[in-house]
Amino acid sequence: MLEVAVVALAFFCVLLAGTCLWLILSQRQQALLQAERDSQRDQRSKELVRRLDAYLAGSIRMGEELHELRRVVAPLPDKLNQIEQRDPNSLSFTQAARLAGLGASVDELTQSCGLSTAEAELVRKLHRSKA
Repeated sequence: MLEVAVVALAFFCVLLAGTCLWLILSQRQQALLQAERDSQRDQRSKELVRRLDAYLAGSIRMGEELHELRRVVAPLPDKLNQIEQRDPNSLSFTQAARLAGLGASVDELTQSCGLSTAEAELVRKLHRSKA
C-alpha cells in the first residue's frame, strides 16, 4: 500500500512538473507575442509622431506664408484708391491693356497711359498670358 502511495505521489509530481513546464513555456510564448505587439505599436507611434511633425511643420509654413500674403495684400486697398483717383484725362488700365494687345511697348504705355514702368510691364505680361 505504501508502494502504491509512493507511485501515486511520484505520478502526481511528474504531472505537476509537466504542468509547470507547460505553463512556463506558454508564458514565454505570450511574452514573445506581447513583445512583438509592443514593437509594432512603438513603430506605429513613431510613424504617427513623424506624420504629426510633418503636418505641424506644414502648418507653420502655411501660417508664415499667410502672414507674408497679408503683409503684401494690406497696402492694396490704398493703392487701388490711388489708381482710382488718378487724373481722369489719363488712360485707364483697360485702355493700356488694349494698347498692349496692339503691340505697344512699355515706354509707349508709360507715356500714353501714365503708368509706371512696373505697371506697364505688368500690363504687357498679363496681356501676353491671355493671348
